[in-house]
Amino acid sequence: MKLNEIRDNEGAHKKRMRVGRGPGSGKGKTAGRGVKGQKSRSGVAIGGFEGGQMPLYMRMPKRGFNNPNALKLAEVNLWRLQEAIDAKKLDAKKEINGEALVAAGVIRRVKDGVRLLGTGEIKGKLNLVVWSATSGALKAIEAAGGTVEQQRIEAEAKAAARVEKRNAAKGRAPAPKAPQGDANKVSARAKRTAAKK
Repeated sequence: MKLNEIRDNEGAHKKRMRVGRGPGSGKGKTAGRGVKGQKSRSGVAIGGFEGGQMPLYMRMPKRGFNNPNALKLAEVNLWRLQEAIDAKKLDAKKEINGEALVAAGVIRRVKDGVRLLGTGEIKGKLNLVVWSATSGALKAIEAAGGTVEQQRIEAEAKAAARVEKRNAAKGRAPAPKAPQGDANKVSARAKRTAAKK
C-alpha cells in the first residue's frame, strides 16, 4: 500500500449537494425552494400566520388554569397493586414505594411522587410509602391491616417548621394556621362582609 492509495471506505464521505447551478443540475433555478415568494426567501418564520386572518391557535377557546408549579404524580389504583401482587411482581411483605412499583412495571417512572387512588380491592396487608393517597384508598388499606406513609404530610410539616423557625429568628409572630376541614373554610368575601358588620 502507498500513501497516495489510501482512501475512505465506499460511502463514508458524501459530497454536499450543490444547488442553484442551472436547470440541468436537478437543483437549479429555485435551488429546491419551490417557486418564488415569501417562503422561498431566507429568514422567514411564518408559523401560525394565516394571511392576516385570525390564526387557529387564537380562535380556539382557552379555559381553566395550568399551574406551572404543579407536581407530576404517577397515579396507581388499588386493583393495579393487587394485580401485580397476584402476578408475584410485587412482594406484599416488603415496603412498597415508587422504586418498587417501577421495578414491578406498575408505573413507568417516579416523577415527583406516587398518588394512591382507591379504585379496586386489596386482599392482604400492605405497607406503602407514597406522596399522597385518597381517603378511599387509606380506608381500604387500613381495613386490610396495612399502613400508608404519606410523604406530602411530612413535607408540609417540615415546610411549616422552617417558616416558624425563620419567623422566630426575625422576631415575627407565628404564622396563622390554615383552617382544617370543609366546615371551617371561610371565603375572603365572607370575611370582608363580617368585618363591615
